[in-house]
Amino acid sequence: MELPRYVVLEKAVGQTPLQCMEAWRIESGTEANVPLTYAGRLDPMASGKLLVLVGEECKKKDAYLALDKTYEFSVLLGIGSDTHDVLGRLTTSDVDFLCAEEGKTRRSGPERPDQGMKSLKKQLEGICQNLTGDIELPYPHFSSRTVQGKPLHMWTLEGRLNEIEIPMKASTIYSLELNNIETLSRAKICDQARAKIDTIPEVTEQTKSLGNDFRRVDVRQDWDNIKKDNSLPNQNVIAHFTCSASSGTYMRTLAKLIGGQLNPSLPSLAWSIHRTEIHL
Repeated sequence: MELPRYVVLEKAVGQTPLQCMEAWRIESGTEANVPLTYAGRLDPMASGKLLVLVGEECKKKDAYLALDKTYEFSVLLGIGSDTHDVLGRLTTSDVDFLCAEEGKTRRSGPERPDQGMKSLKKQLEGICQNLTGDIELPYPHFSSRTVQGKPLHMWTLEGRLNEIEIPMKASTIYSLELNNIETLSRAKICDQARAKIDTIPEVTEQTKSLGNDFRRVDVRQDWDNIKKDNSLPNQNVIAHFTCSASSGTYMRTLAKLIGGQLNPSLPSLAWSIHRTEIHL
């Protein structure tokens, strides 16, 4: 059987790129001595297109790594994390955007939530325009980007980020569009976040766990605490976007920036990331 030069697979949430690639090897009957490599990883909480090179094509990996990509991603407003997705230690805000005027914090009762939604939509559309074009973005603290020979996530876990300068990534955002905005109850968000986290099989190999099985004992407790904290807004906003960008652009970083550029600014995180296209 003639082997393809590459295949484009669909990685699921909770699945690692390696697991996705090796599942294809078994399903396709590709022998163990045939080299496989993925060109452009996806985080555990992300899903979508995964490009896998086969055989001699693995030698051309650098060229494939430079391909542009398109994503559909969602941003949860009002809750942030140190990983910029649901699998991190959490921070919150008591600002209820649907009941707040620009520059003011949460009010005591619901006042014109329709106006709050219109204001939010207008702001988000403006942020999309501001972020489109050539841009420099900081690498996430929890990423595999190396500094002085050590991945950033190790510097973070060791509490030594103050010893280094966070590297920046030159990117091009070709398009960033707001698709729609929805609201979900805080309780439902916390339940859904827990379900996403639990899709990842337990990780016992320390070098691959980003801190003792992704620190999931603590992360789960954070989501449980938010669910029970009635001082927080009862509803949270999730904004849905489509983004086409150059290689290496982290949707997690964009998710954090979007909340930070609101007025009032809000912690935010990538609620979902789905890679819809690799521009081959």
